[in-house]
Amino acid sequence: MKTLVLTALGLLGLATAVCWGADPPPKDKDPQAGYEPRSEPGEGQKLLERFVGIWDVQKTFYPRSGDPVETKGVCRQTMIHGGRFLQSDFVFHQDANDVTGLGVIGFEPATGKFTSFWTDSRSTRMSIRESEDKFNGEEIVLYSRSLDPEAKDARRSRTTTRLEGNGDKIVHRQFAVTPDGKERLVMELVLTRKNDAPKPGN
Repeated sequence: MKTLVLTALGLLGLATAVCWGADPPPKDKDPQAGYEPRSEPGEGQKLLERFVGIWDVQKTFYPRSGDPVETKGVCRQTMIHGGRFLQSDFVFHQDANDVTGLGVIGFEPATGKFTSFWTDSRSTRMSIRESEDKFNGEEIVLYSRSLDPEAKDARRSRTTTRLEGNGDKIVHRQFAVTPDGKERLVMELVLTRKNDAPKPGN
């Protein structure tokens, strides 16, 4: 009996020592991390952060024939999901009706490339674009992507986005790309920061 009591006390003491000495379980245990590891913002997000704010928009569309068509609007840009993505909310004042647009763009540090999605009230189609080369630190260059590469109406295009004017202007251009590699300017967006909108970090 004495031996049994001593054994029990010994086991209790060992259990107590283990409990006091053991590391606590991680507070932020993510069961999804084993399948899809977490990732943090990178160099591309630093540029996207500079786009945050409220902007006046001048949109110019260049048809194949005839004069360019200009439309004015406004854009509000914010970083979402812990600073990982830039969301752009547009309103274009077109004729008697406003056209709304929503864009989301992100950057993957592991690949050095951007991916963007665009929707608007003109169409039920989504526009998907991706980088083909790694970010050069200054300009975002994207190419159109189709969920159905064999679609007959799939149109290849290239866009460039650059911050200018000491951070007070964004110039976005879209080019149509022909099968022989030639490009034609289709659309240009010039975003000018509103005077009463503070720059990020101010």
